[in-house]
Amino acid sequence: MTPLTLSPEVAQARATGAPIVALESTIITHGFPYPQNIDMARQVETDIRDGGAVPATIAVLDGTLHVGLTDDQLGALAQARDVAKVSRADMAACMARGATGATTVAATMIAARAAGIEVFATGGIGGVHRGAETSFDISADLQELAQTAVTVVAAGAKAILDLPKTFEVLETLGVPVIAVGQDSLPAFWSRTSPLPAPLRMDSAAQIAAAHRIRAALGIPGGQLVANPIPASAEIPAQTMAPVIAQALADAQAQGVTAKAVTPFLLQRIYELTDGASLSANIALVRNNARLGAEIACSLSETAK
Repeated sequence: MTPLTLSPEVAQARATGAPIVALESTIITHGFPYPQNIDMARQVETDIRDGGAVPATIAVLDGTLHVGLTDDQLGALAQARDVAKVSRADMAACMARGATGATTVAATMIAARAAGIEVFATGGIGGVHRGAETSFDISADLQELAQTAVTVVAAGAKAILDLPKTFEVLETLGVPVIAVGQDSLPAFWSRTSPLPAPLRMDSAAQIAAAHRIRAALGIPGGQLVANPIPASAEIPAQTMAPVIAQALADAQAQGVTAKAVTPFLLQRIYELTDGASLSANIALVRNNARLGAEIACSLSETAK
């Protein structure tokens, strides 16, 4: 039996076949400062409900894998300290120790699949870090996309990464990368990049259909839906490039490595942009949640 607990709202949705959208928790504990993190988490859940679906924020609390959090649990997690950042390699160990852990993209996909949830909305996926040719720092998110059948809606990969190498790895792994409504891949805070989109789809119904067809063909793995940040909220790539370069230099100078790299860079970029990166990040997460709800509703309709 899978060791997970469904929130009352998610359990009801599973029982009735209502559409559900999974949400990660690392974005709460490691991506935003308090109280912006709890405001963002509640707003994203509201966006999903407004879109006709049920939100399922996923986290390990005192050793139990929760799929869907109550508002009290969400509030407590937003203020918790020393929360582990768990991925495929260490989620089970976190649970075995009775610890609390926030789920990355990879861990959230695993939990979503175990709970029968087909759609997951996030900010941006992890990928190949800059300098990976010497550090070999590559996120487990990429392998997870290749083997776990969940459609992941993101604003592409995080722009702090080596984007060309990240998408090369996804191509090698056979992961469909679908840009929404445009022919170039988005770059997280920026709507476009020099990278052409391998695939383009213009509706949630098309994305849902592709998900169903992959399952019918027995193709393992998920889909990455690269949804551009709203135009009103984007920060142009030419503006972000020197900021990212400075943050990367600061991380190297301070010897930041492994799982600490991404939270450090996001915090440093927040400081260097006087908070503009945070506002953009909130806008893109909400945008992805809304599209995730549309896709989940389309999948729910086709299941009837």
